Amino acid sequence: MKQTTKTNELIKYTLDEEEEKKEILRRYRSLLRALRPKFKKGDKEVVRHAFEMAADAHKTMRRKSGEPYIFHPIAVAMICVEEIGLGVRSTICSLLHDTVEDTDISIDDITREFGNEIAKIVDGLTKIATVVDASTTQQTENFKKILLTLTDDPRVILIKLADRLHNMRTLDWMKPEKQLKIASETVWVYAPLAHRMGLYAIKTEMEDLSMKYLEPQEYREIAKKLAETKRERTRYINEFIKPIKEKLQASEFDFEIYGRPKSIHSIWNKMKKKGVLFEEVYDLFAIRVLLNSAPEKEKEECWKVYSMITDSYTPAPERLRDWLSNPKSNGYEALHTTVMGPQGKWVEVQIRTQRMNEIAEKGLAAHWKYKEGTNNEDRFDQWFGQIREMISSQGTDSIDFLQDFKTSFLAEEIYVYTPKGDVKMLPKGSCALDFAFAIHSAVGQKCIGAKVNHKLVPIGYKLRSGDQVEIITSNKQKPNEDWLNLVVTAKAKNRIKDALKEEKRNIAEDGKYTLSRKLENLGVPASTYNIDELVTFYKLTSHLDLFYNIAIKKIDLKELKEFTVSGDKLESPRREKQEKIPYSEDVEPKQFSKKDSELIIFGESSDKIMYTLANCCHPIPGDDVFGFVSVGKGLIIHRINCPNAAQLMANQGHRIVKTKWAKNKEISFLTRVEIVGVDDVGVINKITNIISGDLRINISALTIESEDGLFKGKVKVFVHDKEELDELVKRLKQLDGIQRVERFDNE
Repeated sequence: MKQTTKTNELIKYTLDEEEEKKEILRRYRSLLRALRPKFKKGDKEVVRHAFEMAADAHKTMRRKSGEPYIFHPIAVAMICVEEIGLGVRSTICSLLHDTVEDTDISIDDITREFGNEIAKIVDGLTKIATVVDASTTQQTENFKKILLTLTDDPRVILIKLADRLHNMRTLDWMKPEKQLKIASETVWVYAPLAHRMGLYAIKTEMEDLSMKYLEPQEYREIAKKLAETKRERTRYINEFIKPIKEKLQASEFDFEIYGRPKSIHSIWNKMKKKGVLFEEVYDLFAIRVLLNSAPEKEKEECWKVYSMITDSYTPAPERLRDWLSNPKSNGYEALHTTVMGPQGKWVEVQIRTQRMNEIAEKGLAAHWKYKEGTNNEDRFDQWFGQIREMISSQGTDSIDFLQDFKTSFLAEEIYVYTPKGDVKMLPKGSCALDFAFAIHSAVGQKCIGAKVNHKLVPIGYKLRSGDQVEIITSNKQKPNEDWLNLVVTAKAKNRIKDALKEEKRNIAEDGKYTLSRKLENLGVPASTYNIDELVTFYKLTSHLDLFYNIAIKKIDLKELKEFTVSGDKLESPRREKQEKIPYSEDVEPKQFSKKDSELIIFGESSDKIMYTLANCCHPIPGDDVFGFVSVGKGLIIHRINCPNAAQLMANQGHRIVKTKWAKNKEISFLTRVEIVGVDDVGVINKITNIISGDLRINISALTIESEDGLFKGKVKVFVHDKEELDELVKRLKQLDGIQRVERFDNE
C-alpha cells in the first residue's frame, strides 16, 4: 500500500485516490473504536457529522508530506482520546480545530451545527493558531487570550497540546528554518505547559522531538548509546527487581514492577548540568512499582512498599521525594526514592498506585475524573485563579509577559507555610519578597525582611520547600527598582512595576509644572504637539519620561532657546544626522565584502553583510547558526544550541534570518575550551604543545586553577572553523589524565 522508497531520509507518500479513501476510513474507524467506551446515545452520529464536515472542508488540502490534510485532525483526535483520555466533545473539537482558520467554515456554522460549547473551544483553538507567526506584541496578546480560554475551559489547551505533538511527530517534512522555529517554541512553551497539565509522557516526547531538530548530533549519539546498552540495562533491571518482587509477592500485593529508560532530553540535560559523559550518568532508567490499591489504603501501602525496598537496598535519605502527603500542583502523586543497587549503582524507584499513575500519564483529564462529585477547590483551580489574576492586572509588559508566565506558572513549585500553618505554593527560585506579595500586595510593598524558620533573613532570601515564613513590614518601606531583580513571580513583578510607575507619576507632576512654566515664558501652550516635539528631541519614549527627567534634573531644558516658535507651535532645531549607534565593545562588528564574506544569508543579495557574533554562544564557522535581527545592532549571529536560542525563536520568530557560513580559511575566530584533569607534573606543557606546537593554533589566554589534585583550565584560542576546534578537543582528550575537554560559552 505504502512504498518505502526513501527520498532524503523521508518516506514518499504514494497512495492513489482509491487507496486514500480506504485509508481515511480506516483511520476514522480506529478513532471510533477508541471512543466506543465513552459513547452515550446519539454521540456516534454527532462525531460522524463532525468528521464528514471536516473531511469535506479540507478535501482539496494536502500536508507537506503529500498526505490528505484530514489525516491530521484524525490523528489529533486520536491523541486526545488515547494519550490524554479526553472524550466525545474534545474529539469533535479536534476534528474541526483547523476548519475556521483554514477553510470557508465559520464559527457561526459550528455554533449552528454543534452548539455553543464546541464553538467556544474551536474559537479558542483558532486564536492559538494565530500566535505562531505574529509580531511579539501580537503574539503576547494572543497568548493572553489562550490563557484566559485555558482557565475558562482547559480542554482548549489539551487539544492544542495534542495538535502540537502531532505536528512535532511529522516535522521532518518542513523546511529547516521552520523546524527550528517550531521545535524552539515547543521546548520553550508547550513542553512546560504539558508538564504543568500533568502530561508527563507528552512533555517528554515533545522535549525529545525538539532536541532531534535543535541538537541533532547529540540526539543521535545518545539514542545510539541507549540502543547499544539496552541488553545490559535489561539484565541489570531484572537483577535489581528480583528481591523486591519476591517480597511484594510474599505480602500478597496486587502490583506491577518494571524499569523504563529516561528520556534522551533528560539524559542530555544531566550530562550538561553535571559535566559528565553518557557512561557516567547513573540514572539512565527508573524502576516503577504500580499498586492496585483501594483508595483508603493507598498511602499506607505505598509506604509499606518503600519499607520493603529500603530493606533490600540502602536509600539516599536526601533523595526521598514525598508527593503522597503533598501532591504537586498538577495533581502528581507518588513516592520517589534513590537507593544503592548492585555493582554500586544508584537507582531511582517510583512508587504509585494505578489511580496515581493514570493522573501522572493523563494529567488534568484524569484529575477531573477522580474529582467529580467533590466541591473542594483543588490546586488546578488555584493555579487557574492565579493566571486570571495575572492577566487581568493591567500594565503587563508585552515583551516580558511570556518570560514571566514561564517562570511563574510553568516552573516546578515549592511549598512554604505561613506562621499559622497555611500552605502557599510558589515557583522554584522564589524569595521572601515573592512570598510577601503572595500574601497581599500591601504586605509585599511594605516588606523589610522575613523570619524563615524563626531566623531573620533579608527580603531576597531564596525559599525552600517546607520553610515557614513570617514577613516583617514597615510603613516607611516602599518598592524600588532593585526589587525587580529579586522576585520571580509575575504577581510580585507586576505590583512592583505598578508601584514604581505610581511613584514616577507623582515625581513627574513637578516636572510637568516646571515645563508648562517654561513654555508659558516662551508664549506657547503645553499642548500634545509641543510635548511630542520635545519627547522626540530628547529621544524619549513618552510624556511621562520627559516630565520625570525634568523633575529629577536629568533634563534642564537649556536647549529650549534653540527652538523656534511658529504661532503656538514649537519647532525643534535641525539636528545633524546622528552618528550610528556604536556597537558594544565586547561584540566587535565584522564587515565583509562578497569576496571574503563569512556568512551567506539566504534571500539576501547585498554586497556587504554587517553582523556581530553573539557573546552568549561565540559562534565559529562550521557551527549551525541563525541570524537574529536586533534593534540597534543589526544582525546578531547565534549558534542553534545557544542557551538563548529557544527563547528568541519561540518569542520573536519573525526576526530570525536563515544563515550559514561560507568557506574561508583566512579569518580566525576566538573561542573557549575548558579542560579538567589530574594535576600532574608537566600536564600544562603537554596541553600547550598540542595547541601551539602540533596544531599551530594561537592562544589568546590561558588560566589554570588547581585544587585537591585536580586542575581546571580555561583556554581562549583563535580557530578558523569548527573542524579545527573539534580536532583540538579530540587531541586534548587523548592526553593521559585528562577527564573532560569541552567548549564553553560564558566568560
